[in-house]
Amino acid sequence: MLEKAFSEASRLPEIEQNVLARWVLDEIDSDKTWDKLFAESEDTLAKLASEALEEEDKGNL
Repeated sequence: MLEKAFSEASRLPEIEQNVLARWVLDEIDSDKTWDKLFAESEDTLAKLASEALEEEDKGNL
C-alpha cells in the first residue's frame, strides 16, 4: 500500500510532493515524540492507576 501511495504521489507536481513529504515526516516525528512521552510516563501512569483502584476498593470513588 505504501508503494502504491508513493507511486501516486510521484505523479503530483513537485510542490505538492514536498508538502506531502513534509506532512508525512512531521507525522512520523510526532508519533516518535508521543511514544517517548508515554514510555517515560509509564511508571507514573501505573502508580496513578494503582492508587485509583485502591480508592475504589475503599469506596472513596
